[in-house]
Amino acid sequence: MVLSIVIPIIIQNAITNFVNLLDNLMVGQVGTEQMSGVSIANQLLFVFNLCMFGGLAGAGIFSAQFFGAKNQEGVRHCFRYKLFVCVILILLAVAVLVPGGGFLITRFLHDEADPQRIQLTLSHGLAYLRIMLLGLLPFGMTQVYASTLRETGETRLPMFAGIAAVFVNLVFNYLLIFGHLGFPRLGVEGAAIATVISRFVEMAIVVVYTHRHEGRFPFARGVYSSLRIPGALVKDITLKGMPLLVNEALWSMGMTVLAQCYSVRGLDVVAAMNISNTIANLFAVTIFSMGSATSILVGQALGANDMKLAMDRAWKLTAFALAITAATLLVMLVVAPLIPAAYRTSDEVRSLATRFLRVYALSMPLMSFCNSAYFILRSGGKTGITFLFDCGYTWVIAVPLAWCLVHLTGLGVVTIYLCVQMADFIKCVFGCIKVPRGRGRGV
Repeated sequence: MVLSIVIPIIIQNAITNFVNLLDNLMVGQVGTEQMSGVSIANQLLFVFNLCMFGGLAGAGIFSAQFFGAKNQEGVRHCFRYKLFVCVILILLAVAVLVPGGGFLITRFLHDEADPQRIQLTLSHGLAYLRIMLLGLLPFGMTQVYASTLRETGETRLPMFAGIAAVFVNLVFNYLLIFGHLGFPRLGVEGAAIATVISRFVEMAIVVVYTHRHEGRFPFARGVYSSLRIPGALVKDITLKGMPLLVNEALWSMGMTVLAQCYSVRGLDVVAAMNISNTIANLFAVTIFSMGSATSILVGQALGANDMKLAMDRAWKLTAFALAITAATLLVMLVVAPLIPAAYRTSDEVRSLATRFLRVYALSMPLMSFCNSAYFILRSGGKTGITFLFDCGYTWVIAVPLAWCLVHLTGLGVVTIYLCVQMADFIKCVFGCIKVPRGRGRGV
């Protein structure tokens, strides 16, 4: 059961992150400033993406449990709720990023010795961001459909759509970044256009296939015949889901502030962090995919009012995730110096990226346990606890620790990164205390 859910998610995420790595390599061939500008713009869009995941997650808790109780009308109501959240978040993102994108990007630019380099990075980041805003709608709609499909046990369709999208993205990146086969050479703008095209392709596949096979996906039948959602359900989803939305928003902002703290040490750090994060995301797909599987399987058990089964699944899935992480860690340590060497950048940037990767690898077991604990608690609807577990930790411990080490000490940036990553041990202790109590008892 676990493999049937997690393998398609791992495949989709692995392919997505592998193509992201190839995209990143392509942009990196254009120049370090272009790569850094794209990286900073994506860091801002990361906040929107996480807000979207968090905004839909509250309804997802109910959706998985309605499906476990064989209540298709309940799943349908949750889908409609997600639509409203999607539209609201897109409008907010546009309202913030259109007038404020330039200001936010400059917060990451610190290199007093070379103002021209800063200006070049800013111009590339802004050009990329403005085009990427066109992809917010298809991205949001895809998440509305894909999340509901996964919560009802269908993981293959989102996987196939994601695979198709990343290959479309890869092809158009090749054509538009470098100007092959008669296409214009657009650099970072070409990378953004390719991503937007791929998102429309992914949305089209998921939406069209779902509605053409409504017998397989009963929630889709008549889902747009009315946008009415029972008031009591809206209240329940909002009360349980709002902490998740706020958590993801504040957590992603916290990660962005962390990146900004590291960027104080220079543009080389921005470029190196971009390389290491792109590579690390490829290796971390098992961790985050297991989190999705944990949320689905534990949530379905809770929907069937089987607390014993839910807790049994929770701990077995956690152990399984740690075993996979241990194997991934070893592979990552071996390849850490190899992939950064393929980037067209300075030796200092490549060396920094390799050291960041090694630190990330060593911190992966802590990340894996924290991720499992987070999704176990969230699947039971205990969103207040997950808020403290995730967002509270980020802003109370991680961000102040990084800020103090960057601004008040002379430690190297790699040592600072190591200290912040290893501080996740505190979250592990919290998770050990909260999860065994089995406090999540369904909605």
